[in-house]
Amino acid sequence: MAFPYMEAVVGFMVFMYIFETYLDLRQHSAHKLPSLPKSLEGVISQEKFEKSRAYSLDKSRFHFVHSFVTIVTDSTILYFKVLPWLWKKSGDFVTLTGLDAENEILHTLGFLAGLMIWSQITDLPFSLYKTFVIEARHGFNKQTPWLFFRDMIKGIFLSIIIGPPIVAAIIVIVQKGGPYLAIYLWAFMFVLSLVMLTIYPIIIAPLFNKFTPLPDGPLREKIEKLASSLKFPLKKLFVVDGSTRSSHSNAYMYGFFKNKRIVLYDTLVQQCKDDEEIVAVIAHELGHWKLNHTVFTFIAMQILTLLQFGGYTIVRNSTDLFQSFGFDSQPVLIGLILFQHTVIPVQQLVSFGMNLVSRSFEFQADAFANKLGYSSSLRAGLVRLQEENLSSMNTDPWYSAYHYSHPPLVERLAALDLSDKKSD
Repeated sequence: MAFPYMEAVVGFMVFMYIFETYLDLRQHSAHKLPSLPKSLEGVISQEKFEKSRAYSLDKSRFHFVHSFVTIVTDSTILYFKVLPWLWKKSGDFVTLTGLDAENEILHTLGFLAGLMIWSQITDLPFSLYKTFVIEARHGFNKQTPWLFFRDMIKGIFLSIIIGPPIVAAIIVIVQKGGPYLAIYLWAFMFVLSLVMLTIYPIIIAPLFNKFTPLPDGPLREKIEKLASSLKFPLKKLFVVDGSTRSSHSNAYMYGFFKNKRIVLYDTLVQQCKDDEEIVAVIAHELGHWKLNHTVFTFIAMQILTLLQFGGYTIVRNSTDLFQSFGFDSQPVLIGLILFQHTVIPVQQLVSFGMNLVSRSFEFQADAFANKLGYSSSLRAGLVRLQEENLSSMNTDPWYSAYHYSHPPLVERLAALDLSDKKSD
């Protein structure tokens, strides 16, 4: 008797939905608490706390609806074998256009086009509501409907331009890969990731945002001095116009080898009145670089990718797997999709483990900035980011441990206090 892959996958998806909904309910209860955590009393203003509480509750209610619709939709698609139906219809469509549906690359692209249309239709109402109702209600949304749809159209065109060559290459590699298929797939994805990391900030990101050099002045001098003291090869320092879409603030860095760049959101520059707060946040980010966190994460992701492809090569010829989901053929892309569904339990464990590692890295980067002398400025910067972004002040420990890749503010401030005591 063949193993019921489809039933097992749907069953696990429903189980995870129930488990995560339980965690969501715990977090929702934490959002409803009427007072700040004791360690944040006198640190966070009552006005900001009330605004944060209202924002968190709105997002939580929205999440309950979105996650319920998602699990019902995804389970229905798998259980009632919508994917094989779409595969067949996409082949019919390819034939109608005068192309050869026996060509797996063309058939696959037709299938992906159908999936993209479906996802755009089903996701659009939620995206619109989140952007123009929830984010707007709490003062974050700065987008006009025109800008929203312009971004969406740009994203679709990028997918149409970039997607087909990648899909075609993957299909060819799988068809001709032989016993070293996993290595070939990993090598292709490795090179692709390097190419995308190179062209994204230069070609793709400027299609959506405007990047301008940070003007000369005290802030630029302080950041450059900090980078120089750590031998960080800073080549460019940008400000991005994040305020055209949202008033949320952030900062990040990117680049290879000796060509590093730092990007500040203009909202961060506007919200932090003290330059030292911004520099402290940058010191935290540079801590990740100095402590090789980014290198570790990149290597870990490459190993996980190679292991995934290794698993795929084992099951890709499993007739039972394809038949369980309703397919009477074994297309390459469908095999990858089905394999991703079957390893969801492993992915959940890996994601949880990566979150634990990420949280540890955040504490280490905070401690690094603290040792550089930015203790008070980092505290002020973290508090200001928490306030201005209306981040959750009260968090459930179970929810936080499972979902958060960054520790809550309470834990980060407590760790900084402990670091100060050890230094004394």
